Amino acid sequence: MKRRVPLRKRLLVRLLFVSALIAVCSVAATAWLAVTTTTSALKEEQGQDLAADNSILAQLSGYAAAHPDWTGVRRTVRDLARGTGRRIALTNADGTLIADSAPRGTPLPPRPAATVDPLRTDTYTDSGSLLSGIDPRVVGPYRVTAGERDRLDALAAKRRECYEHYGVDGTVVRTPSGRPVVSTPEDTDISYASQQCADGQLNTPTPTEEQALTELTRLARPCLKRAGLDIGGRLFLTFDPSARDPFGGGFLVAKTPRVADSRAAVQASKNCVLSARRIQLEPYVAPVADLFLGIGDQNPSRFDMSTGNKAKVVGAAGLVLAVTVAVTAVVAVRLVRPLRALTAAAQQPPERHVRVPVTTRDETGILAEAFNDLTERRERLEAQRKAMVSDIAHELRSPLTNIRGWLEVVRDGVVDPDPALLASLHEESLVLQRIIDDLQDLAAADAGTLRLHREPLHAGDLLDQVAAAHRVAADAVGVALRTEADDTAWLEADPVRMRQALGNLVSNALRHTPADGTVGLAARRDGESVLLTVTDTGSGIAAEDLPHVFDRFWRAEKSRSRRTGGSGLGLPIVRHLVAAHGGTAEAASEPDAGAVFTLRLPAAPAPADAPCSGHGAPHRCGRPRVSPSAEPAGGRP
Repeated sequence: MKRRVPLRKRLLVRLLFVSALIAVCSVAATAWLAVTTTTSALKEEQGQDLAADNSILAQLSGYAAAHPDWTGVRRTVRDLARGTGRRIALTNADGTLIADSAPRGTPLPPRPAATVDPLRTDTYTDSGSLLSGIDPRVVGPYRVTAGERDRLDALAAKRRECYEHYGVDGTVVRTPSGRPVVSTPEDTDISYASQQCADGQLNTPTPTEEQALTELTRLARPCLKRAGLDIGGRLFLTFDPSARDPFGGGFLVAKTPRVADSRAAVQASKNCVLSARRIQLEPYVAPVADLFLGIGDQNPSRFDMSTGNKAKVVGAAGLVLAVTVAVTAVVAVRLVRPLRALTAAAQQPPERHVRVPVTTRDETGILAEAFNDLTERRERLEAQRKAMVSDIAHELRSPLTNIRGWLEVVRDGVVDPDPALLASLHEESLVLQRIIDDLQDLAAADAGTLRLHREPLHAGDLLDQVAAAHRVAADAVGVALRTEADDTAWLEADPVRMRQALGNLVSNALRHTPADGTVGLAARRDGESVLLTVTDTGSGIAAEDLPHVFDRFWRAEKSRSRRTGGSGLGLPIVRHLVAAHGGTAEAASEPDAGAVFTLRLPAAPAPADAPCSGHGAPHRCGRPRVSPSAEPAGGRP
């Protein structure tokens, strides 16, 4: 009776449910993401992303600090706009447009977002750079020459080595003016190392810096006079040693030797020096410019979803859900159809060997191909089983018919039971016994009950024993037997079973080798394996017959005559015996060039008490041993 799958357990229903759940979650997530993204975009467009604005302002301030005008700023503006997704525009103080990332003619926002002035900035975030309000990237006349830089680099390297000598890790950092500074971790106490390593040279102004400081003193003197701080004596300028660029942005105080320091005096001197520095650096920086970002400084509005927008979102979600369910239904039907075909084919009677069409290349198609392969193998096995039954019946019928016929004529008194007749009946019974023994061996190999009595076995001795057992048969048909073995070829094998396997191969070779031919047995070591080969100079095996030589009851001569072949079980038994020893059997041949059967077996170490040679005359170890040529009676031509 055909089983009916409950509706809730059907694959189609499960796929539809899972797809609907995924679609609902996807729509909800998409709606949330869209609202969040839109709100973020509006905030960014309205100038709420302060981090991005400060980054843009800092980069433009750096450009102004390094250039005396805005001539080449258009490319920088375009790159910043492309990287941030913002509209960036620069104008002079009078409103003249300098650069704009928007197309020509696009109106500017109502108000500028910031002013770009490297001499009055608060956007540079490096430690110690905001003490003066001047962007430390403004170098001006304090940039050291190449020669001065090389001398300072040597002094900085010496200072760093001195710090390391006292256990302080230091790193040489180059400032915008080209002066090197030894930087240390913030949480490291360097007071002792600073005292020991101070040489009065690294922080001493170079001639270029000395010239710039002299000019700064000249510019600061009028302001100091107005503040009552300059009474005609020499002006001293001090700096912050922790500043990134002491002679470019770290000035703190200015004093005279005859005026006591007070808080007011120090602050006044700092203001005078700062004003003088701005005057000194002004020719080296770009003019002040207004920066416009996005849509200006308008107040951001909260993103609210109206009733109409809500209806649109709900409608879009419903449409997506419907499309998802429809697509899932189509996919599920296409997925279930081949599964149903496989189920129907599997429920057919075994003798029909039904195949299913392969309509897809996915997992279901692969399953259909595997099912068809299984059906083909089952069909081949069934055909082989029928052929084997027929072959067994034929092989048993012939000797039984002969025995029965002769026994009937003897019983009827037609023929006397003379010794010749009895010998013939005995030979037929031996044929029956061999067939039954072969079938028992194959059955034991198939069932895994084939017993092996392994022992160390020298391959040369094994070949000599097989050759001796077939010497009489070889002489009878005029075929020479030759053996050649490597003394290093040892096996851990059952000698009886191995003689049986090699004996089958030699019998087969003698049967297909004409008179004056040669059958050779050889053994040699090949890495971790031992190769046993049986070669002949017979007619060979056709290329189309080679894949079947180890099949049961297979014979190239289809008439199955006893004069042209055996029962067809010898080579299958060879393959099973070799496989039981963990080896493989192979056949190679070319028409009219003989055949080569190779048995590859795991090698075994030679016993400790084993001589270098087997039975027979001793010889040197490691050299192959060749048996004397065994010619048939009458010699070879």
